Amino acid sequence: MAAYSEIILKHFPTIEDELHQYVTGVLKSEDDFGNSSDVYEAVGLFLCEIDQQKTDQDIQNVCDKLYNALIRNKVEDGPKKILDAPVHLGQLAEDMLGSVIEDSGSIWMTKRETATTVDQKKLEKAEEKIRKKQDRRDQMEVKIQTVSLESASASQQSNRKENKLEISGLNRSYDIRIENFDISFGDLVLMQGADIAMSHGRRYGLVGKNGKGKTTLLRMIYSGGLKIPSHIQVLHVEQEVIGDDTKAIQSVLSSDEKRESLIQEEIQLNNQLNQLSPTNRSDSRLSSRLAEIYHELELMEADKAPAKAAAILFGLGFSADDQTRPTREFSGGWRMRLALARALFATPDLLLLDEPTNMLDMKAIIWLENYLQTWTSTILVVSHDRSFLNSVATDILYLHSKKLDAYKGDFEMFIKTKTDRLKNQQKEYEAQKQYRSHIQVFIDRFRYNANRASQVQSKLKLLSKLPEIIPVEKETETIIRLPVCEKLSPPVLQLDEVDFHYIKEKPLFKNICVSADGDSRICIVGDNGAGKTTLLKLLLGDLEPIKGFRHSHKNMKIGYFSQHHVDQMDMNKTCIEVMAIRIPGFTAEEYRRQLGSFGVKGELALRPVSSLSGGQKSRVAFATMCSNSPNFLILDEPTNHLDMETIEALGKALQKYQGGVLLVSHDERLIRVVCKELWVCAAGHVTSLEGGFDEYKKVVEKELSSQG
Repeated sequence: MAAYSEIILKHFPTIEDELHQYVTGVLKSEDDFGNSSDVYEAVGLFLCEIDQQKTDQDIQNVCDKLYNALIRNKVEDGPKKILDAPVHLGQLAEDMLGSVIEDSGSIWMTKRETATTVDQKKLEKAEEKIRKKQDRRDQMEVKIQTVSLESASASQQSNRKENKLEISGLNRSYDIRIENFDISFGDLVLMQGADIAMSHGRRYGLVGKNGKGKTTLLRMIYSGGLKIPSHIQVLHVEQEVIGDDTKAIQSVLSSDEKRESLIQEEIQLNNQLNQLSPTNRSDSRLSSRLAEIYHELELMEADKAPAKAAAILFGLGFSADDQTRPTREFSGGWRMRLALARALFATPDLLLLDEPTNMLDMKAIIWLENYLQTWTSTILVVSHDRSFLNSVATDILYLHSKKLDAYKGDFEMFIKTKTDRLKNQQKEYEAQKQYRSHIQVFIDRFRYNANRASQVQSKLKLLSKLPEIIPVEKETETIIRLPVCEKLSPPVLQLDEVDFHYIKEKPLFKNICVSADGDSRICIVGDNGAGKTTLLKLLLGDLEPIKGFRHSHKNMKIGYFSQHHVDQMDMNKTCIEVMAIRIPGFTAEEYRRQLGSFGVKGELALRPVSSLSGGQKSRVAFATMCSNSPNFLILDEPTNHLDMETIEALGKALQKYQGGVLLVSHDERLIRVVCKELWVCAAGHVTSLEGGFDEYKKVVEKELSSQG
C-alpha cells in the first residue's frame, strides 16, 4: 500500500472504500503537485466532508504529509541507471576515435546528450499538464463522476428442499425466507450475503439510513427478482391509480380480482339463461355453475364488500361524495391513497408499503395505525415515522452494512436492544483484543528461548485458531447545519382579516388573522383539503387574498421547502448542477460545502439526481433552500422520505436556528421537539390550539371514535 494511502486511513479511519479509492486515485493520477497547497486544492474538500470535526488547519497538516509522501514515492519509484559491467576508459577512448558520436552507445555520451538536448515530447507533455491545471483553477465547474443507472439486480442462494416442494406444489407455508442474497443498483452494491425471514401474520418495519436500498428491496420482492413461494400473493403500494372514469369505490372493489371475476361470470350466466326460452331455462349445467358461484360469493362475504371498501376509503379521508367521483378528478396524492385503499381491501398474503404516511393527514394516519393492528397476514413496511412503527410493527428489520438484522418488538424496543447489543459487542471485542495481546506478549518474549520453544509453538497455534475479531462499526452521527441569520424584530409576518377562495361558491378561508415573529416555532395541522398548503402560499405571498392584507418585515428572507420538491428537479443533472441552476454565482466548492452541511458528501454530490433516494433528494432541496441564508423558514412536510437520523438532526438544527420556523408536518416526534405553538386549519378558520399536540391528538381520536 502506498504511503499516502496509509496516511489517509490513519487520519480518516471511517472513510468509505469508494471514497478512499477516489481520493487515492486523484493523488496517484496527478504528478504535477508543486506544493502541499496543490494537494489541498485537489482533495482537501473531500477530506473536510469525511470528518467535519477536523479544522481547516488539521486538513492542511494532513495535506502536508500527503505531499511529502508523494515526493518520497516519486523519488523511490524514479528511474535508476545501473552499469551492467566495469567501464575501461582507455578502450573507450579508442572506440570513440573510430565511431560517430551520434552512433555511440556510451553511457558518457548518452549522459552528455541528455544534459544538452530537450526531449520535445516530454516538454509538450509538461506544458499540457500545466495548462490543464490552470484551466481547472480558472473554471467553476467540476469534473462529474458518471454513475451507472441500470436497473437494480438481485441474486440469491437457492434451497433444494424448498425448490422440490415448490415444483411438487406441496409447499403451502406462508412463511417467507430469503437466504444469502445480494442486491446491486448499477455498480453500487446495496446488500451482500443478506438474509430475511418473515413469519406469517407478523408486521415488519424496515428501517435504515437513506440510500441503503430499502425501497429497492421491496421492488425486488414484488418483481420476482428475489424468489418467494409462488402461492404467496404480494401487493406493493408504489404507483398511483390511473385516472379514468372509474368511480373511486369501484376502483377499490375491482382490486379483489377473484370477487370481480365471479361477479362477471354470474352476469354472463344470467344473461345466457335469460336468452333461453322458458322451457330451456332449467339447463342443469348453467344452473349448477351459477349455484357454485353464489356459494363462493357467500363464503367470501361478497355482499359486505361495498361496505368494507367504503369504510376504508372513509378512513383514508374520502367523503361519501368523493367515493363516487371518477378517479381522473383526483390529484396524484389522492390517487396514491386510492392505491393504498385497493391494497388494504385486497388483503394480500404479503403487503409491501413504502412510506404510507407521507400523503396522509394526522386523522388518516391514526386510522391506518388502528386498521393495520388487526391485519392477519404479513406486512413489510418502510417508514421513518417512529410513532407509526411503535403502533404497527411487531418486528424491526434493520438495514446496515449491507446486511439485515432482525429485532423483536416495536421501534422503541429496537432502539434499546440495539444499544445493548452494541455495548456487548464492544465489550467482547475489547476482551478478545486484550486476550490476543496477552498471548502475543508471551510469544514475543520467549520466541528465541529454546527452553520455551514448545510453549511458544502452542501459543502460536492457539492464536491462529482464535476467531477473527472485528471492531464494532459505529454509526456516524447525522448533522445538519442551518445558516446563521439576523434576528428580526416583531412583527415579522401577518395575515389580517384575510378571505380566500379558488371557487367563489366554496370559500376556503374566512376572516383569518394570524401572526408569526422572528423566533416563532409554529406547526400547522388539519385534515387534507383544509387549506394548509394554501395558507403557506398566502403567507409566502404566492397567492393574493381576496380580502384583507398580508404584512411582512422589509428585511425578511424566506426559505421555502415544498413537499413537491422532487417534481421541481431536473433528474438528469447532478446535485451541484441543480444548485447552480437555482442559485447561480457560486463556485463548485461552495456548492459542495453547502451540500455537505446537509449530508450530501463526497461522490454523492457528483451523481445525477435520478440515482438518489427520496431522502437524499430532500437533502439537496434543503441545501438549495438555505443557500441565501434565510431568516424565516416555511416548511411543507419536510420529513417526507427523510430517515430517522436525519429527522432527529433536523429537529436539533431547528431548535438552534435563530430565525422563525413555520411548518406543516404529520411527524409527531418533530412537532414535539420543535414547535411551541399549534395552528389548526378547519371549517375555513385558523385557530391557535391551547394544549398543543396532545390536545389535538385527543380531538382527532374523539372524532374517529364518534364516526365508528
